[in-house]
Amino acid sequence: MFRFFRSSPKPAPVDDKALPASPSSTQVDSTTASEQATAAEAPRQSWLSKLKAGLRKTGGSIASVFTGTQIDDALYEELETALLLADTGVKATEHLLQDLKARVKTAKATDPAAVKALLIEAIAHLLLPLQKQLHIGNQKPMVIMVAGVNGAGKTTSIGKLTHHLADQGATVLLAAADTFRAAAREQLAVWAQRNTVEIISQQGGDPAAVSFDAVSAGKARGRDVVLVDTAGRLPTQLHLMEELKKIKRVVQKADASAPHEVLLVIDGNTGQNALTQVKAFDEALGLTGLIVTKLDGTAKGGVLCAIAREKAIPVYFIGVGEQLDDLQTFDAREFAEALLN
Repeated sequence: MFRFFRSSPKPAPVDDKALPASPSSTQVDSTTASEQATAAEAPRQSWLSKLKAGLRKTGGSIASVFTGTQIDDALYEELETALLLADTGVKATEHLLQDLKARVKTAKATDPAAVKALLIEAIAHLLLPLQKQLHIGNQKPMVIMVAGVNGAGKTTSIGKLTHHLADQGATVLLAAADTFRAAAREQLAVWAQRNTVEIISQQGGDPAAVSFDAVSAGKARGRDVVLVDTAGRLPTQLHLMEELKKIKRVVQKADASAPHEVLLVIDGNTGQNALTQVKAFDEALGLTGLIVTKLDGTAKGGVLCAIAREKAIPVYFIGVGEQLDDLQTFDAREFAEALLN
């Protein structure tokens, strides 16, 4: 899931004459590679099943529009209502309806099932700008600042992200800069212990000071990634948003190029409120990516379409459960298909 751009040492030259003949080696290697690929895909397929189940409340109402036999104005009106109820937003809904009508005309589709398939294509196309991978390795350490309102699943997402990064061989250092919320430091410490990574924290310390110390420690210890857990903030709490800006400025004193990524964790259940948060935090911090959590069981999964239409900030990860592997990379087509199938 993660791409690391590191130089690998060149392999030593091999003397082919010194190797014994092994006619079946290619076949064995091919079989092994195939088995490994299948094993690697299994967790993803299991997660996609969870995503499909999680989006059933959102997609069910949209898919039900296509249970009739006619493609007419009444169908498009029902679809418009279903999309708006799924918190797709006015702009994204209008865009999807126009795009769908054009696709139906081009394909000369007359069957509702075919129109539903075309809607999947339209949604996937709309969401494609959000599909982007988080690249690790261009800087060392890469400093990732993570923000989000209380309750969005920010600290838990950091724990899961740490797990993914460690699994890919990256050394991670956590910064417990969420000194605003009670027990946040302790919660992050549990994740650090669970993932066997180091954590920088201070009892009642200043968030900006903790962040500075963590980045400095990450540089001194040669860590690949420094994850900074910042305090939960509501966009309306202007004095707290100013503190987030201060953290960013202080981090830049420890590393002039940092933070290299500024991520916002949003709760998929909050619908249009999530879009409001994206706009506010982007204005304050300059967001580079999103993590969308709690998509399991939500009726407001259409908010990703609203984000794509109004504030197309990449969605690096989406979450559909509490397990470590329930946070996965976002794929536009997978999401569109899970939504309506």
